[in-house]
Amino acid sequence: MKHVISVLMENAPGALSRVVGLFSARGYNIETLTVAPTEDSTLSRLTLVTIGSDDVIEQITKHLNRLVDVIKVVDLTEGPHIERELMLIKVRAVGKEREEMKRMADIFRGRIIDVTDKAYTIELTGNQEKVQAFIDALDRSAILETVRTGVSGIGRGERILKI
Repeated sequence: MKHVISVLMENAPGALSRVVGLFSARGYNIETLTVAPTEDSTLSRLTLVTIGSDDVIEQITKHLNRLVDVIKVVDLTEGPHIERELMLIKVRAVGKEREEMKRMADIFRGRIIDVTDKAYTIELTGNQEKVQAFIDALDRSAILETVRTGVSGIGRGERILKI
């Protein structure tokens, strides 16, 4: 099962390396990883997606909580939450393809953010399934380049990750 785990940790050199090292040392895979400073510049929020049984995720959470740099760990998938991913995708757009690519971007509520005579760059945000569905809907030969941020997530309502 897919789990979205948010980690509040010190914004210090080596902190991210220790978290990633914990996963690789135990043979756990990280599907996506995003990290950035919070409103408090001494803290960073790391959001990662991993796949595993509830027992495996419990082990991961316990190991993360033991790391010195980690302040708090929350498995967002245990409750209501919001996930978003950003994708920038450059697609071939020549002749009849131009109108088709514009239509596809509109259907998925994407925005064309760069236009050249041969290509469009489209910005798309949504959950992983939406982003993947957009890629799947395109002809593979039309895709020139893809950049994805990975999942960012936040609990809904009063559920917060804070000291």
